[in-house]
Amino acid sequence: MPNRLTNLIAIFLLMTMFASGFFSMRGISTTMDELAHIPAGYSYLSQKDYRLNPEHPPLIKDFSAIPLLFLNLNFPKNNASWKNEINSQWSFGTEFLYQSGNDADEIIFWARIPMLLILVLFGFLIFKWVKELAGNTYALFALTLFSFSPAFLANGRLVATDVAAAFGAVLATYFWLKFLKTPIRKNLIKGGLALGISLLFKFSLILLLPFFLIITLIYGYLKNQTIKYFTSLILAGLIALIFVIWPIYQFHMINYPPELQLRDTQTTLETFGFKPLKDLSIWMSDKPLLRAPNHYLFGLLMATQRTIGGNTVYFMNMIGNMGWWFYFPVVYFLKVPIALHILTLIALFGSLWLIKKPFWINSKERLKTWIKKHFTEFSMMIFLVIYWITSITGNLNIGVRHILPTFPFMYILITLGIKNWTTSIKRFKKIAISLVGILIAWYIFSSLSVFPNYLSYFNEIGGGPENGYKNVVDSNYDWGQDLKRLRTFVEEKNIKKIYIDYFGGGNPEYYLGDKYIPLRPLELKKEPKGWIAVSVNQLQSGLGNPEPGFNYPTGYYKWLEKYEPVAKAGNSIFIYYLK
Repeated sequence: MPNRLTNLIAIFLLMTMFASGFFSMRGISTTMDELAHIPAGYSYLSQKDYRLNPEHPPLIKDFSAIPLLFLNLNFPKNNASWKNEINSQWSFGTEFLYQSGNDADEIIFWARIPMLLILVLFGFLIFKWVKELAGNTYALFALTLFSFSPAFLANGRLVATDVAAAFGAVLATYFWLKFLKTPIRKNLIKGGLALGISLLFKFSLILLLPFFLIITLIYGYLKNQTIKYFTSLILAGLIALIFVIWPIYQFHMINYPPELQLRDTQTTLETFGFKPLKDLSIWMSDKPLLRAPNHYLFGLLMATQRTIGGNTVYFMNMIGNMGWWFYFPVVYFLKVPIALHILTLIALFGSLWLIKKPFWINSKERLKTWIKKHFTEFSMMIFLVIYWITSITGNLNIGVRHILPTFPFMYILITLGIKNWTTSIKRFKKIAISLVGILIAWYIFSSLSVFPNYLSYFNEIGGGPENGYKNVVDSNYDWGQDLKRLRTFVEEKNIKKIYIDYFGGGNPEYYLGDKYIPLRPLELKKEPKGWIAVSVNQLQSGLGNPEPGFNYPTGYYKWLEKYEPVAKAGNSIFIYYLK
């Protein structure tokens, strides 16, 4: 396919993705993490103070806050959640967005625009990389998988760190592989800077360090230059730390008082299990030259602590807080279009098709030859193994978004596998290409059909967007995105009062005023009457069966099972009328 036509189609796909994200985001209310991330990002740039949300690096929040600097916003610096309390990000978020005279919808709209731009840039990077690996046609194939991905469309329009983490993983890997194959100074500097930027997107990308170590040592071994490549990796790490992470964190610490940083570090890490790291972070926290790198370490320890500690979730009619090893495999299977699963199998078959001899004949030499020839694909597989093992063994099971960094590598590997298959077969080639075309059409249809409710996407096996909540909720289905749609329903029906149990970053009182009556199921003495709205995350949490060892209240919504919802706000808020 000619370059000009290829580029025009790529631009069309990226514009389509931007438009899908833009027009679908306008109707959704503040999701849970946005309640913390948006105000935190604005505080970083306007106050140069990093007391809020240190468990995530600053970069994606900074980007979201840039448009907000041009708005005339009130910053509630005298509120206790900012002035006295320790990391009261949720209270401060509510105060900043809904209780300080600011226009919450205007803030949320403008904060999300940079996220869409990053999404488009991400798509361009995938297109560019696959174009270099496989040519124009297959670059468009990979870009199509990305542009119509329900997972990326759902999360790429929100101020959250997950899409940025996926982007960072691809960005850092792309530039580091460029250095390994062409080890010149310019590529080393680019690789180090890309690594530093990526480590500022999400703490889970600390996994890039062991990943880079493994692939660098293997590549050095294959080239008989292990020491040279290992030394280069150390230099890249120093570039990332000294020229990216340190100065960016230093900027954010300008007005963060050392005594507050010491207090916050001591209090937050009080229960952290590994004492040497805890003591090191506390000791560094008020030292002028070490405060900035310590705040990165502090955030990393917080993120580690949360991953170990888990989170209360509903999963397959179970309620627990210590995770299930099969959570992410099941959620991935149910949240990804079936067409992509079939394409994955075809790609795997296409790659195995090229093996002419039984794998055990000269296996060591053949493996070594394959790795040399396909080091990019091999590296992607190593990343998938590292990230999947870490995700499966962790206790934080709150959404498919946490494994988004694996998705783009899957798209690229699927694309290369499809290329292997379609170019290696001679008989039935037209049938094979037609089958791939049908699957791509099905994939695109799966995405378009769920617009604008991308967060609640489930494939047909998972029950579709209407019934996916029966399997799993939280950010897989209900992240608080439909509160504004509930307001529209209340206005259209001229409802005077409505009980609401809402999950998310929105504020029912801000949108509904005195029509809103809080519904607290654990405090109910008898069933309420009239209009009731319940976020499905809350509903399922009150219906699931507790796992052994889970000692918190459950079953508090069993009384609601005998009623059918009369309507839904979007897919995630069930509306009842009880007489």
